[in-house]
Amino acid sequence: MLTDTGIRNSKPRERPYKLFDGQGLYLTVQPKGQRWWRFKYQSHGKERLLSLGVYPAVALKQARERRDEYRRLIADGIDPAVQRKITEQASADSFEAVAREWQAKRSHAWTPQHAERVLRRFQNDVFPWIGSRPVGELAAPEVLAVLRRIESRSVLDTAHRALQNCSAVFRYAVATGRASRDPCADLRGALPPVRGNHHAAITNPKAVGELLRAIEAYQGGLVTKCALKLAALLFVRPGELRRAEWAEIDLDSSEWRIPAGKMKARVEHIVPLSRQAVAMFEELQPLTGAGRYVFPSLRTAERPMSENAVLAALRRMGFAKGEMTGHGFRSLASTLLNEQGWSADAIERQLAHAERDATRAAYNRAEYLGERRKMMQAWADYLDSLRVGGQVVPLVRKQA
Repeated sequence: MLTDTGIRNSKPRERPYKLFDGQGLYLTVQPKGQRWWRFKYQSHGKERLLSLGVYPAVALKQARERRDEYRRLIADGIDPAVQRKITEQASADSFEAVAREWQAKRSHAWTPQHAERVLRRFQNDVFPWIGSRPVGELAAPEVLAVLRRIESRSVLDTAHRALQNCSAVFRYAVATGRASRDPCADLRGALPPVRGNHHAAITNPKAVGELLRAIEAYQGGLVTKCALKLAALLFVRPGELRRAEWAEIDLDSSEWRIPAGKMKARVEHIVPLSRQAVAMFEELQPLTGAGRYVFPSLRTAERPMSENAVLAALRRMGFAKGEMTGHGFRSLASTLLNEQGWSADAIERQLAHAERDATRAAYNRAEYLGERRKMMQAWADYLDSLRVGGQVVPLVRKQA
């Protein structure tokens, strides 16, 4: 019988050779040093061979356990090779396998960040509970139990998104012949509706002035401070802002053209730059202009700043979780611009809200551009008027 010491001390030879352990188990030592476990057995009068893995990834004890498991199958009249194929097929049809396949096929149409979020949602909240189950055998109550666990953490929006993702996986499984129906269809109304604004935002003009003065008084890093100012001036999505690249920004034309690959709607987005925004970029250029990103990470210039940088700065300034978020700058601008009577179409286009018709979306990337230029400059001037409407507040705003 083999020992671990004997295996470790075995030396490669010019030709492969075998080290026998007994009852059909042996180790093949290759000329380049690889050691492969093999199990030899008889089935229906024919000699068969199964691979049990590579040593030391599969230890001697594990190899013996696998051999003994196969010998029990043989004693019951079951061919281990046939059984292994059945098991592998079942694994290929598991919810996790199908979900990963679906995500991989769909991810080319998504931003890398969205693809990562979808996969992470599955890994954290779905796979641990139903990932190993055959996709065609899952029923609505099992999926609902997964969603209830998410709901119990008071993240109802995440539960709804998980339901949407699971439903898409089941529909894909139906299309590929691995399920007969989507059980998520039976869960309509099972989750409470998501109510209210998901992204807390300040929209009262007086409070907006206070926010702007707090940003002006911010004593953290200049890069973060400029990101806060530009979040208010440009009201792009937080991910679009932090991943801004100098190559996308034309200060001479006062434009920032965000490539389609970074946009939620997968269409290039033009952001007209006000004089104030141009000044912000000019202030940053000596600091970060030699690199790729306008807002590089503190750890490495090869990556953009953390997605939590703006949010953390807001918290340090005293703005609570339910009061203001990085995404809240969009709601802030949308609310006040609509109240001021700007064209709803121009506002929606500047917010880059997804256009259902892809052809129209491509055409509309520059639609209302003249009006949007005027609107963005007027918006910057309006923010200036709110900011100077009172004294600069302390670095940390006192809570009410």
